[in-house]
Amino acid sequence: MNLKNIAIIMDGNGRWAKKNNLQIKEGHARGVSALKEIVKESVNQNIESLTVYAFSTENWKRPKSEVKAINNLIVNSINNELDELIEQNVKVRFFGDYSNFGKKTYEKIKFAEEKSFSNKPKLRLNIALGYGGKMDIINIAREVSRLKIKASDINDHTINELSQVPEPSIDLLIRTGGDTRISNFLLYQIAYSEIHFVRKLWPDYSKKDFKRNINKYFNSERRFGERT
Repeated sequence: MNLKNIAIIMDGNGRWAKKNNLQIKEGHARGVSALKEIVKESVNQNIESLTVYAFSTENWKRPKSEVKAINNLIVNSINNELDELIEQNVKVRFFGDYSNFGKKTYEKIKFAEEKSFSNKPKLRLNIALGYGGKMDIINIAREVSRLKIKASDINDHTINELSQVPEPSIDLLIRTGGDTRISNFLLYQIAYSEIHFVRKLWPDYSKKDFKRNINKYFNSERRFGERT
């Protein structure tokens, strides 16, 4: 059984900060450090793609100060981490509607994507920013109408081509933070994903935890609707 594409809902940065008597922005910064460790382990494990939920369409409702801190963190993280990602042959891709973060952040994102581009990357790191699964499906329907695609021509390939999401399917979805819901993430792509809910808050999630989830995946039986 292959494990190629993993997605993570990185939940718990704010609660981790409160638990440790820190500001919310420090929780998000610690979350970046946790992601850095998981990216390295993904490369070690020969995972082909890692898709992470960094900022949802619903997160725009958060306090302006927190959104601003996340915006700054995006720029700083690219400045601080991009060279190391390139050394590891990690191709970075952002998806979603992140235009509201402003021109500086938009240009920094495009710079990161261009500089890390590789035809044969060791790992594809896909970062969902201003993304929501429902909105993605709505946008796909709008594109179908705009392109005048016949209903009879719509299939799995059509959906994947029109979707914002870089990966057509996810093998394993991990959610940290203890909540047991999907929160509008990759609604189409996780149709047959194994889903692991982890109690640990994201900043406390380690490569040991990640390897445990990978091992659990390989011990599962994936039938895809068939009877074996």
